[in-house]
Amino acid sequence: MGILSAREGDPVAVENAEGRSRFILVCEHASRLLPERLGTLGLSAEALESHIAWDPGALAVARIMSRSLDATLIHQRFSRLAYDCNRPPEAPGAMPEQSEIYPVPGNQALSDAARLERAESLYFPFRDRIAGLVRDRIAAGRAPVLVTVHSFTPVYFGKPRQVEIGILHDEDARLADLMLEAAGRSGLFATHRNEPYGPQDGVTHTLKVHGLANGLLNVMIEVRNDLIQDETSQGVMADYLTGLLLESMARASVK
Repeated sequence: MGILSAREGDPVAVENAEGRSRFILVCEHASRLLPERLGTLGLSAEALESHIAWDPGALAVARIMSRSLDATLIHQRFSRLAYDCNRPPEAPGAMPEQSEIYPVPGNQALSDAARLERAESLYFPFRDRIAGLVRDRIAAGRAPVLVTVHSFTPVYFGKPRQVEIGILHDEDARLADLMLEAAGRSGLFATHRNEPYGPQDGVTHTLKVHGLANGLLNVMIEVRNDLIQDETSQGVMADYLTGLLLESMARASVK
């Protein structure tokens, strides 16, 4: 049956499916929408509008990048609180009982059956759609470059974060290295490797499943969300990140 009604439609959105670029952009935390059947998960309106429910600004930035790069964009249409699609089903954070300072009552003590139902409704369709696109591109001789786009809160557990852009990677740092070099040359934003999160936090799941497993260039981008609060700042950041990717890919072909 699943947790989504027919009216709610597909949990996965694909934009610019025929994009000619090698890049595939992924936005796992694009939406704060909860499936109707889950109600509010016991959370206040304030909590459901905050960063615990989604990555504010990330989808807007990814959409601009998709247009600029002519890249396919895949994003999840429902909140990370229902299922965090950057986590495998067995991970506690896939359906978090607490997110930062907020307990999530509707995720407390879920049965194995309830967890599986959410995974089947939200995670597996998302994972399989990316896998299918990657597989088709490889079969067509167009090995893709996987880029996931996220945002993070400037204050976490009461502590301000100075990093403005995080360039994250798992075992394969090829693209991340080139982007960090390019960001260092520009000097425009405080850009750091594997911050404010890193592989030890379990945030590289999508990269591992779809990038590392296929030997593809891959990277995860984290942007502090106070830098992408409106259309103008989102456009500025998207242009900057697009430039980093294109410069890095040009250098990758030289090396």
